[in-house]
Amino acid sequence: MSKKKNNKSNKNISTKQLIATLIIFIIIITLRYLSEEIDYELKDRESNANIAIETTYSNLENMPEYDGEICVKINDNKPYFKQDDYTTLPFENYSELDYLGRCGVAYTNVCKEIMPPKDDERGNISSVHPTGWKQTKFNGEYLYNRCHLIAHSLSDEDANKQNLITGTRYFNIQGMLPIERLVYDYINKNIDNHVLYRVTPIFKEENLLASGVQMEAYSVEDNGKLSFNVFVYNVQPGANIDYKTGELFSN
Repeated sequence: MSKKKNNKSNKNISTKQLIATLIIFIIIITLRYLSEEIDYELKDRESNANIAIETTYSNLENMPEYDGEICVKINDNKPYFKQDDYTTLPFENYSELDYLGRCGVAYTNVCKEIMPPKDDERGNISSVHPTGWKQTKFNGEYLYNRCHLIAHSLSDEDANKQNLITGTRYFNIQGMLPIERLVYDYINKNIDNHVLYRVTPIFKEENLLASGVQMEAYSVEDNGKLSFNVFVYNVQPGANIDYKTGELFSN
């Protein structure tokens, strides 16, 4: 009789241990999920910190010259995509070069199908010489980068002359990169989703160097959880650049 009681008691203990283990496992998974969510939100806030919070202009036409903010919002940060544009089909469109050899609009639907594999290294792009390319140094560092309109991390594009413009290192690293990371991080977090993404270089008159780029994005499946419309100035603080040629003015 006591053997049966002991067996029953042992079974009860085993059941309780199993339930306790399951509860602990659920708590750990929940905490991990919440931690990832918080981490993602913090990264999102950090990236958004590079998009000017207060400065916004109704359109590109009424924007002033650069005045210390590398990035400003356009149209209250709302992109100009139309309802008919919202699609989950992957695509990449790059404009033909104009009569001066300048890039036009680059437009894509960013998703896992067109992005490169993780840890994929970008190919060599030194064969491309976009308009305004004058490799020169400023304060001991090279002034210009070959800047992708649609980043390699989003499109797997390398030496595509329809996707590369001349931009300052400051414009590329401090201006475009944090915004590109918003899209990159979003897709990595929402691996089956799509982000309409359009980058428009803005050239004044016959300048060979773009004044900057307009960057627009809209996540399709969740009705714009990720959404922005910004302008990034192609500048280098302290440098006096001739946008017609890409040369530095002598001080």
